[in-house]
Amino acid sequence: MKRFFAFTLAETLVVMGIIGVVAALTLPNLNQSTGNKEKVVKLQKIYSNLNDAFGRATAVYGPIDEWCTGLTDANCQKRHFERITEFMKFSKQCTVSTCLGKFDTGSSEGQSLQYGVILNDGATIGIKPALATGGVGVFFVDLDGLNKGANKHGVDFFTFYYGHSKGVHTCPYEDNQSPTSGSVRAADWVIRYGNMDYLKCNDLKFGGKTTCK
Repeated sequence: MKRFFAFTLAETLVVMGIIGVVAALTLPNLNQSTGNKEKVVKLQKIYSNLNDAFGRATAVYGPIDEWCTGLTDANCQKRHFERITEFMKFSKQCTVSTCLGKFDTGSSEGQSLQYGVILNDGATIGIKPALATGGVGVFFVDLDGLNKGANKHGVDFFTFYYGHSKGVHTCPYEDNQSPTSGSVRAADWVIRYGNMDYLKCNDLKFGGKTTCK
């Protein structure tokens, strides 16, 4: 006579309990990892599109040093916005209050934004154009859009820059300057390394890495 062996109900419940505990511990990390990868891809695409738009604008209108001859700072900023966004695909223009809402940039520089666009994929970009007297222009990128997500720098909010000596870049420095300790921006890490592992660091110095692209 053949004898069949099977788990008892108690043993089955124990196994199911163990599986549940393991799933509870691993699924949040897996979901976060997947979400971060999606953010990386999205930010890389936006960075590429900004570079493309900036390159097209300078190809048509010449070096940005020549865009604002004889203009006031206000008119210069408007011209920068119009010429750069002319070569961008977006669903509508907006201002800081209608485009980005409340956000944490890590500083107050973004709160004075007058120009912005909402992209077709829902991401928003606030633009702080360079002045007639020179300086660096800033792109504030919110991957989630208005009042969605964490609205926190380095999580779903990133900053790019454009200057007179090069196209869109990830550091607020001139070509011949080196960033000081702790000043690396999250966007630089994402573009350079293709991940958001800095979120695992204990501080905003991103594990001591202070290089900028």
